[in-house]
Amino acid sequence: MDYLHSKRVPESYPKWEKSLQSLQKRIDYNFKDLTLLKAALTHKSYLRRHFSDHKAASPFERMEFLGDSILGFAISKELFARHPDEQEGKLSKLKAKIVSETYLTLKAQNLELGKYLLLSSEEAASGGAEKPSILSDTVEALICAIYLDSGIAAASRFIKNHILIDYQETVNRDELVNYKSILQEYLQGNNQDLPKYSTIKEEGPEHQKIFTVQVQVGDKFSCTGKGNTKKTAHQEAARMACQKLGI
Repeated sequence: MDYLHSKRVPESYPKWEKSLQSLQKRIDYNFKDLTLLKAALTHKSYLRRHFSDHKAASPFERMEFLGDSILGFAISKELFARHPDEQEGKLSKLKAKIVSETYLTLKAQNLELGKYLLLSSEEAASGGAEKPSILSDTVEALICAIYLDSGIAAASRFIKNHILIDYQETVNRDELVNYKSILQEYLQGNNQDLPKYSTIKEEGPEHQKIFTVQVQVGDKFSCTGKGNTKKTAHQEAARMACQKLGI
């Protein structure tokens, strides 16, 4: 990871290093090897922008890969212990919500991880520090950094204190409820036709599109939902249908 200390790093780099002290206080963990924390917060876009000759795989992506596995293990272990009477199916659904991009983004926002990220100027200008895909990946990379620095116990402690905190309330937020699944399971359970979704409108500039999706529930009724992605618009339409059905 020598490229992190290269002279080609912008002059703002020392200021970034200093800000990492406040992040370590926020996460209640001090790194023995600060290079690991820097790597976890150096997005691939920054490396590509400042190190065009950098051929090796991005440490950020590699750490995200390992962090994802560590997170999955730690969450499974905690849920297994905390819910001794739950069936495997319910535990799997609960775990899926906790390791989801939406959930991890909420936790990243709580820790204000976005302001510590090194991004290319282009990525920063496009709002990269607030993108769910980048924030959720950063959480996983950070978990990996802690693991490499101090082992599984330290990584698990971070996950327990900062990812699992208030998880039962968080997973019930609208963003994390899969209304499409709820609607489909309800209709299947009542021997009714599956809902049909269609995009009926796209408006706004390419980088700020708003989609309107309609869901048809048999020949009974239809509901519409809007969102900045088709996925969120589908969920909103399904949520309205669930509300109408009283489920």
